[in-house]
Amino acid sequence: MKNSFNDLTYTELVTKREELQQTYLKMRIDKVMGHLENPLGLRTMRRQLTRLNTMIHEYALGIREKK
Repeated sequence: MKNSFNDLTYTELVTKREELQQTYLKMRIDKVMGHLENPLGLRTMRRQLTRLNTMIHEYALGIREKK
């Protein structure tokens, strides 16, 4: 799962980030309400979001080239 974002284009990365942010927000709300089945999922979701943000920032810096 770690390297599954490498083959995505810039627009796909931005779309995926928005989807993951919505899912992460829902998971946080479920945790507060006491309905979250897997609390460790929050950590993995947060790390995936961080990987996506890093890759998007690399495009902004010119480290990665837009496809």
